[in-house]
Amino acid sequence: MDAELAAPEAKRARIDCNSVEEDSMASNRLRVVLVMCGSFSPITFLHLRLFELARDALHSSGKYLVNKGIISPVHDSYGKKGLVPSEHRLEMCKLAVKHSDWIRVDPWESKQEKWSTTVRVLRHLQRVESSENTAPVSVKLLCGADLLESFATPDLWKPEDIEEIVSKFGLVVVSRSGSNPERFVYESDQLNALKKHIHLVTEWIGNDVSSTKIRRSLARGESVRYLIPDSVIDYIKQNKLYQCDHSRPKL
Repeated sequence: MDAELAAPEAKRARIDCNSVEEDSMASNRLRVVLVMCGSFSPITFLHLRLFELARDALHSSGKYLVNKGIISPVHDSYGKKGLVPSEHRLEMCKLAVKHSDWIRVDPWESKQEKWSTTVRVLRHLQRVESSENTAPVSVKLLCGADLLESFATPDLWKPEDIEEIVSKFGLVVVSRSGSNPERFVYESDQLNALKKHIHLVTEWIGNDVSSTKIRRSLARGESVRYLIPDSVIDYIKQNKLYQCDHSRPKL
């Protein structure tokens, strides 16, 4: 064989070999679906950023392959301040992930007859994902350090729910630089016993955006561009969401 012909053949052989090796490595990793529950009123770039950070961290461990991210907006009866109807929150979330090739919005939680606990949502999504995949798949709860720390709030979480969420599903916690989720886990007897199921990820690029601050700025008529997707801003304007009610007397 001529040298000119041999070179491309050798290159193709190396590519095929690398592909086989990559497929073999991927097949040895546990497939993961990251689930984020919350109000998303409205969804922000920080919500989306958590998915990317968590996926990078799990992939770099060499143990996991994240093939899907799911956003699950809470039911209207949750009653949180600033919570617009779920039809709007679902649509804003869909607009925010329109160009993502791996994050989607799941309406199941918001379409139930009443508010559902987080563990119930995770059970449902685990059943769905297991039925749709031939290979084993693990649903994990993706959250910020504030949710992790809320486990210590009296009467907010049932101990048995925390146990199931962490031990059966697992947590991926993304925290800001300066916070200390490691210490929180250490100081909690329940979480410390389950720490092998908790994946801690630090966001080193400061981002203090929150839905609460976005709603405040919108109510004041201030710009929120570059804090939330433009498509979400347009939707908020078109549907006159988060506007300040000037008809109410000022206190």
